[in-house]
Amino acid sequence: MTAQTADLRRAWRNILVLAAAQGILGAQMSMIFITGGLAGQMLSPNPCIATLPVSMVILGSALAARPLSGLMARRGRRFGFSVACLVAAVGAALAVLGLRQGSFWLFTAGTMLSGVYMSAQGFYRFAATDAAPADLQPRAIGLVLGGGLIAAILGPALVRATSETTLIPFAATYVIIVGLNLAGPLLFALLDSPRPVVARSRSTEGRTLGELLRTPEIAVAMICAMVSYALMNLVMTSTPLAVVGCGFSPSDAADVVSMHVIAMFLPSFFTGNLINRFGAHRIVAVGLLILAASGAVALTGVALAQFHLALILLGLGWNFGYIGATAMLTSAHTPAEGGRIQGINDAVVFGGVFVASLASGGLMNCSGGNPGAGWQAVNLAMLPFLILAGGALIWLTLRPRTSSA
Repeated sequence: MTAQTADLRRAWRNILVLAAAQGILGAQMSMIFITGGLAGQMLSPNPCIATLPVSMVILGSALAARPLSGLMARRGRRFGFSVACLVAAVGAALAVLGLRQGSFWLFTAGTMLSGVYMSAQGFYRFAATDAAPADLQPRAIGLVLGGGLIAAILGPALVRATSETTLIPFAATYVIIVGLNLAGPLLFALLDSPRPVVARSRSTEGRTLGELLRTPEIAVAMICAMVSYALMNLVMTSTPLAVVGCGFSPSDAADVVSMHVIAMFLPSFFTGNLINRFGAHRIVAVGLLILAASGAVALTGVALAQFHLALILLGLGWNFGYIGATAMLTSAHTPAEGGRIQGINDAVVFGGVFVASLASGGLMNCSGGNPGAGWQAVNLAMLPFLILAGGALIWLTLRPRTSSA
């Protein structure tokens, strides 16, 4: 077996392990996003902060991104991913305790620790490229994120099966999340990531953080990734509240979110090929246009079919925007620079997502006299950020080309 063949087999093994992690362990994310706002509404002393538990997941992710990236740069992906799962298991256990004691703040503290897993899951897409040849990297990113299709089916199914099986709503759901996280280190034992790249000198270390952030391709990739993810989260966080508030059942809300998550991850199986064929910039642009279409559909009404269509478009737009922006970023830095810029990227992305998630509950519950008005406010809030990302992408496309990393 040649070295090239061995490397390719190693890359595909890691893609399969990471896709499995995305699908199985990642089910907890849809479980938390479906139940977090509803549980928060049940426990919260103020309806305007009902989605705070979901927002704290995002904040936990943003705060963990840089330390987790540094930890993986020193100790490797396997170690970092396993530690994140164990922290998230503790978080889910705290959430169970908060539900049992009727404590909104304890429940919220638990969901914040769950954000450490979310941060780790964000690095799966980067880990997929560590051992992959350049022409496989966009496909590797897409296929790993494609594992989320399993999570899209598994997570809502687990919510439906567990949300009302105990006297305390959602307690059994978070017990299942504890179990998923405890299984994480066993799965990551199969991961065969390269040893962390250690710089031996300034010349091999690459550009400084300031130089990286001033690189146009990197700056625009970060903006587009942040906007794609933040707008998706802004709308998705409010969706269960909007669906139930407009007269439908929690089961209907789970079905809408399930279709949304399927739309997020199903295109991943061909997004990488589209990037290779048309370029990451064009795919990101298409993603932003689809996100705009999602908001337009949501503004037409609050029938169940409109919720479904708007959330399907929201998932598809996120997929193109986020995967395309990730491909832009990975093509603009060297392996030695990855540990620094990947952590900063995800801190910026999830910082933006946190602000969007926090705003979501206020817009939904406190910006209108009824759920329909709140839902309109949420979707109208997408417009300025779509203009920001679209303008940045147009500027990058029109500026003179320079050599990349």
